[in-house]
Amino acid sequence: MKISTKGRYALRLMLDIALNDAADPVRLKDTADRQSISVKYLEQIISQLVRAGYVKSIRGPQGGYRLMKQPSEYTVGMILRQVEGNMVPVSCLEDEAIDCERQGQCVTLRIWKELDTAMRSVLDKYTLADLVEWQQEIGDNYII
Repeated sequence: MKISTKGRYALRLMLDIALNDAADPVRLKDTADRQSISVKYLEQIISQLVRAGYVKSIRGPQGGYRLMKQPSEYTVGMILRQVEGNMVPVSCLEDEAIDCERQGQCVTLRIWKELDTAMRSVLDKYTLADLVEWQQEIGDNYII
C-alpha cells in the first residue's frame, strides 16, 4: 500500500495547523510557504478536512484555519482515511465489498486480513499530538 501525496500533505497540513494556531488561525499561504506545497493543492485538501469537521474556517482579514478538536483526538489513520478513502489492502475487505465467489477457498485472504489489522494498528495508534511532540523534538523543520 502506498500513501499518496494527498495523504502525506494532509498530515503535513494538519500538523502545521496544530503547531501554529496558538495565537491566530493558520493561513494556507503560510502553511504553503512552510511546507513547500502549492496553495491550490492545500485548498483541495483543506476543503475535505473542513467537510469532515476536522478543521474550521475563520473568515476575514485575520482568518485562516483551526483544528476543531485537540491534536490528541485525531489519529493518523483518521486523517489518511479522510483524504485517501479506506486504507484496506484489497477490495474484498472494503466495507461494502461484493462477496467473492472464491472467498471460501482463498488462502491469501488470511494474509490480507492480517495486513489490514497491522496497518490499522499502526495508523490508529499514533495521534496528531504524537506528531506535534516529535516535531518539537527535532526543531523548527516543519516538513515531514
